[in-house]
Amino acid sequence: MKEYTEKELTLKAEAYCAAAERCPSDVRTKLRQWGSDEPATAAVMAHLFKERYLDESRYCVAFVRDKYRFNQWGRLKIVQALRMKQLPDEAIDAGLREINEEEYTDLLRQLLRQKEKGVRAANDYERRAKLMRFAAGKGFALDEIQQCLRHLHADEFME
Repeated sequence: MKEYTEKELTLKAEAYCAAAERCPSDVRTKLRQWGSDEPATAAVMAHLFKERYLDESRYCVAFVRDKYRFNQWGRLKIVQALRMKQLPDEAIDAGLREINEEEYTDLLRQLLRQKEKGVRAANDYERRAKLMRFAAGKGFALDEIQQCLRHLHADEFME
């Protein structure tokens, strides 16, 4: 494996961070893969933060937006993924504030409606349990799921 100087590591890390929004733990892991020792890693990380290649709250906002819009994840799953990346709670909270409440509830309703069409169940209790398990797996809170299911079935009776 090629040995890199601190300057080369810095340039590689800058290019890595410029390509996409990265979190500090991912960059630290990448630096270790490139053979960086602890003092060099610390110096490169300090440079990346100083030059704003890395920004934890900016990363959290982008991560929340992507996982919420494209993967249709709920808050719980997003928070768990961000905590696994060792990000501070303040940055995570800043990212979560980007979620529009009305849009969030509409997404959950839409997911439940879509899933309900394909659920095979012997009775309403089983159907409801399957829908709740599905939404919980997507990272939505139990009370949010129950509320949406109540509204979903109340809407059916209105029609």
